[in-house]
Amino acid sequence: MVYVHYSLNSAPSDSALMEKLTAGLSADDGALVRRALEFVGPIYADNTLGTGEEISQHVIGMALIAAALRLDGGTRIAALLFAMHQMIPDAEDLIGREFGSDVARLVEGLHRLNGLRLVAATPSSGVRDVRTQREVLRKMMLAMAADMRVVLLRLASRTQTLRYYAEHPGPDGNEMARESLDIYAPLANRLGVWELKWEIEDLSFRFLDPDIYRQIARQLDEKRAERERFIADAIEILRKKCAAVGIKTEIYGRPKHIYSIWKKMRSKQIPLEQVYDLRAIRVIVDDVRDCYTVLGIVHEMWPPVTKEFDDYISKPKGNRYQSLHTAVIAWDQRPLEVQIRTWEMHEHAELGVAAHWRYKEGMRGRSRKDTYGDKVALLRELLSWREDIADGSHWVEQFKRAALDDTIYVLTPQGRVVDLPRGATPVDFAYHVHTELGHRCRGAKVDGVLTALNRPLESGQTVEIITVKQGGPSRDWLNPQLGYVRTSRARHKIKQHFTRLDESQMIAEGRTIVQRELQREGATQANIDELAERLGYTGADALFLAAARNELGQRAIQQALRGSEAAPEPTPEFVPRKSRAGGKSEGVLVLGMDKLLTQFGRCCKPAPPDRIQGYVTRGKGISIHRVECPNFMGMARLNPERVISANWGDDVLTQAHGGAAYPVDITVECEDRTGLLHDITEVLSRETINVTSVHTVSRNGTAHMHFTLEVTGVPQLQHALKLIGEIPSVLSTRRI
Repeated sequence: MVYVHYSLNSAPSDSALMEKLTAGLSADDGALVRRALEFVGPIYADNTLGTGEEISQHVIGMALIAAALRLDGGTRIAALLFAMHQMIPDAEDLIGREFGSDVARLVEGLHRLNGLRLVAATPSSGVRDVRTQREVLRKMMLAMAADMRVVLLRLASRTQTLRYYAEHPGPDGNEMARESLDIYAPLANRLGVWELKWEIEDLSFRFLDPDIYRQIARQLDEKRAERERFIADAIEILRKKCAAVGIKTEIYGRPKHIYSIWKKMRSKQIPLEQVYDLRAIRVIVDDVRDCYTVLGIVHEMWPPVTKEFDDYISKPKGNRYQSLHTAVIAWDQRPLEVQIRTWEMHEHAELGVAAHWRYKEGMRGRSRKDTYGDKVALLRELLSWREDIADGSHWVEQFKRAALDDTIYVLTPQGRVVDLPRGATPVDFAYHVHTELGHRCRGAKVDGVLTALNRPLESGQTVEIITVKQGGPSRDWLNPQLGYVRTSRARHKIKQHFTRLDESQMIAEGRTIVQRELQREGATQANIDELAERLGYTGADALFLAAARNELGQRAIQQALRGSEAAPEPTPEFVPRKSRAGGKSEGVLVLGMDKLLTQFGRCCKPAPPDRIQGYVTRGKGISIHRVECPNFMGMARLNPERVISANWGDDVLTQAHGGAAYPVDITVECEDRTGLLHDITEVLSRETINVTSVHTVSRNGTAHMHFTLEVTGVPQLQHALKLIGEIPSVLSTRRI
């Protein structure tokens, strides 16, 4: 398409231009289009867009595209008023007064869509890769537009920009072309607007790979005369055959699109001469029966190419495209593609959703509500399409996972698209962008207006987070009754913050406990890091944290300080086990020592299938510990000769031993609220888990609950911890 320069001041008097702009409109609608041209003339003057194109040229180009798509007068007027928002304040009100609320809504919707931009993905920004952003943006453009004409106008705007760049290359031409090929061409394909799709693809390809573009164009041009003679002969032969059986046809050669040709050459690894649709004709008939009759005539004259026939009439494409496609070997032994369709199918193939929209607008005897319902139904159908020309498989999979009803799309002030579950709040948005932004969030502006942090967001809104330099989240945000957070990501990050905050306080308490023990032992000069290593901890903080959580007993510290002989070993806890007729030892097998007394260490409370080892005690048999037990690791370092291999018996691992119960300790961190203990014990009761003891410590609104449970094994315990973690107000759960 050649870029044409128009003078906005003289446009209303340019009869040829006005004829194109008002084609198909009533006299009244045509007069409104003329008035819109006169209205914007002094406003736009000689102002330009960021691309360098004069605003007047851009809007006239958009309106001509809208006219070519046979869109209604209001849509063409909206195209002419496209840039009003950037020229004058309160543009929507002015447009509403001058041209009506329908046009004002179209311009406002177009203004919002035009504000969408892509940002480059950087490791530090938390932005997903640009390809994903493009896919989200494509979805958002459809989700935001309650009126599909807004999306068609956005496509018209991008097409006009590419036409301008083709004549006046800009510094960001490649970026514009890549975005157009990735977003706008597939969008046009989904809407079935083939003419725009092909033009966007070819113009974009011309920027991105100019050498290949020129090479294919040159090869096409070299064979143009020969190809045109062949097409003329094929048309004449087929027209006579159809007329002989009484079928009225219109037949013409189908234009070639360079990007489409290149894709076929690349995907099939073939030269230009072997592309089947390099020579192609299109046959248009009155009804479906004639389509199949013509197909029979074509196959009777010329042998069809195997696997090159598609019946899109009986099985339409996802975007409602219908036609018969076949490839045959013509009289010169070279391929010819033939497309056969009805006039109605042809109109939809050329105009896509625009044809459907015009059809619905033209129907009489339908209520406004019914018409709107049809549009919404069409929009949802478009969103469920399964075909995408440019790398759409990933997008299709995303759609299968996330329906429109469950997702909203909002913008950062920089134009980045953020997808969130429906019902998400500014707090969810902040944590999605960056954890620190969420922590320091103190307010939000939505579309420039201060908004409550627990107010649900809607698609298309621009969200700006108001922050403080330092600070953290509010515990109120975790209260489900207050509705501050909807996403699991935000809730997890908030819980994680308070867990870390409480850990620092507990480390301070643990330091006091350890220092008190050191004073009692007269070892105030002891090296804490060495003590921690001796007890199996990674460092001093881990040691202090274990002491504060009652995971580290006084005896373990004493033994690590005094040596192995100075303090008794941890008192083992006997777990009763049933005897078998064969007299074999149940539960734990100690390598090389059958029927030896085994006891479970009270300090770590192992349960199947924990990895375990034994420690030979003095007079009390073998004490069984989890391999990561700090007490065991400390004793093993001091007396490695007492460590002995141990494993669970097969009967235990298969739970065939009669369902023995094993005591385990867990800790639950949660917001201190009424009824929480009841909620936790109710979950445990449902899981048939016995609670033998509970100890609760509460500080600063946070409760730390320590439970001793009886479980059949670790799998049952892990399932219980998962269920407890899903209880409202629970921040974290773990086994001690």
